[in-house]
Amino acid sequence: PKGIGLRTLLPPAMRTLLLLLLFIYEARSHAVSMPNFVLLMADDLGIGDPGCYGNKTLRTPNIDRLARGGVSSRSTLAASPLCKPSRAAFMTGRYPIRSGMASRSQVGVFVFSASSGGLPHSEITFAKLLKNQGYSTALIGKWHLGTSCHNRTDLCHHPLSHGFDYFHGLPVTNLRDCKPEKAVITITLLTLAVLRWLGLVQVPPCIFFCLFFLAALVLGGLLCFLHYFRPLNCFLMRNRDITQQPMSYDNLTQRLTADAAQFIQRNAKTPFLLVLAFLHMHTALFSSKDFAGKSKHGAYGDAAEEMDWSVGQILDVLDELKLANNTLVYFSSDQGAHVEEVTIKGEGHGGSNGIYKGGKANNWEGGIRVPGILRWPGVIQAGLEIDEPTSNMDIFPTVAKLAGSPLPEDRIIDGRDLMPLLQGRSHRSDHEFLFHYCNFYLNAVRWHPQNSTSIWKAFFFTPKFFPEGANGCFATHVCFCHGQYVTYHDPPLLFDISQDPRERNPLTPTSQPRFREILETMQEAAARHAETLQDVPNQLSLGNLIWKPWLQMCCSSSGLFCQCDWEKQVGRGSH
Repeated sequence: PKGIGLRTLLPPAMRTLLLLLLFIYEARSHAVSMPNFVLLMADDLGIGDPGCYGNKTLRTPNIDRLARGGVSSRSTLAASPLCKPSRAAFMTGRYPIRSGMASRSQVGVFVFSASSGGLPHSEITFAKLLKNQGYSTALIGKWHLGTSCHNRTDLCHHPLSHGFDYFHGLPVTNLRDCKPEKAVITITLLTLAVLRWLGLVQVPPCIFFCLFFLAALVLGGLLCFLHYFRPLNCFLMRNRDITQQPMSYDNLTQRLTADAAQFIQRNAKTPFLLVLAFLHMHTALFSSKDFAGKSKHGAYGDAAEEMDWSVGQILDVLDELKLANNTLVYFSSDQGAHVEEVTIKGEGHGGSNGIYKGGKANNWEGGIRVPGILRWPGVIQAGLEIDEPTSNMDIFPTVAKLAGSPLPEDRIIDGRDLMPLLQGRSHRSDHEFLFHYCNFYLNAVRWHPQNSTSIWKAFFFTPKFFPEGANGCFATHVCFCHGQYVTYHDPPLLFDISQDPRERNPLTPTSQPRFREILETMQEAAARHAETLQDVPNQLSLGNLIWKPWLQMCCSSSGLFCQCDWEKQVGRGSH
């Protein structure tokens, strides 16, 4: 009858049951609509290293397993060929020049933990967005986006100030000088060089003692620097506390992996974001006794296979907890392999960039084309390969949209949502143009025109490789971005990457009739892009880069003698 509703027809007990079932349904729907995210970021891993990208001798069964269960991108591009600006772009979905995380000098990264530069607090990371949506968030491993601003306790650039609830790892990066034996080798070699230069047995006694005293002062200063650099700069933190100073490499990958697995276990019933940022493959290379000497590629292969083991542990935990079907897993590298990493014995400590030219610190394809694997069973098609240009900046808007978070409206977001491409709803990348920076300087432009298979790439300058015919800047260990270290091109150097992925044959007006038209379009796009840039504080200025004693963190009150190891005790009690 008119006016009689469902509430009137149903008895009270039935109404209560119906409401309860409705509540459970809505709760489950809400949980399904808030997937978990596990973002795995390698350091200096080349696109030619994993088996799923063609390597036949380096064993990466777990990365390959991830690729079989998801989508492999053959054209995932780092927003910068250097770790600090690349990671800033990954976290914020923005070109690093927008946040001041692109250096104008030759030093493009933070070397000291007691520097004042870092990712500005005004920047919004995907961790901040997801934390506001009720996610538990953690970063385990490498940070390298700054620590403090004005004093050692403000931690303004620290992961906990950028949306992460939990941090366990290295605030700077893994360096050769973090290994004790490296300091000893350095001192020994320099001592021998000084003795040889002085020719001590061929000078009068008075000059001998003067030179010896001078040499002692120089070597003494160097010894003090190397002795104190390791404990002051190479330490592990858990949240705001130092737990190991200096850092020990003993089972380090196992410790960080176990902590990542425990974070997943603790948050199995709530939505979570885990960023596991590996210290591998940045030098100094290290691996545990279970992996040392086991690969076909020396220390580099041992470390790569240990990292692959870690990936497998995380995938196993997701399977054991039945979380795999509600978790988007992403695996990539912050830039290409560091091809100039060769020891004094001639052993290569850098990885493989496959067929691609160049490597870390330059914008040839080998420096920016990286592995890009995404898996989400039941949502993303297993075994799919895509070759559309995408960026590591795309993770920001992809994760935000899946978590139900609106994107910030007060800033430009350069990344694009990947899901239409991953699910086959679109067959084109949303990036018509991508801009490749070498630190602060616009180095190249990539253009993928609509309704065309061509992918044009124009270089405004290229690094001077040395020695002649080499595939890198071996004289300086990395390629620099301006001045005498580069060759400027007018007109720009033009390639069609779709036809010439090795970048061997620059096009000319003769070989490409549309040469000038293509370059004009790309230069106009670069000019429009430049108009969107704002002047922001330079986070890598000399003043922000230098070591500041008042910012130096120490786990004890004994000045420079910072020694502690609370990893095991804190690890057992961490929550």
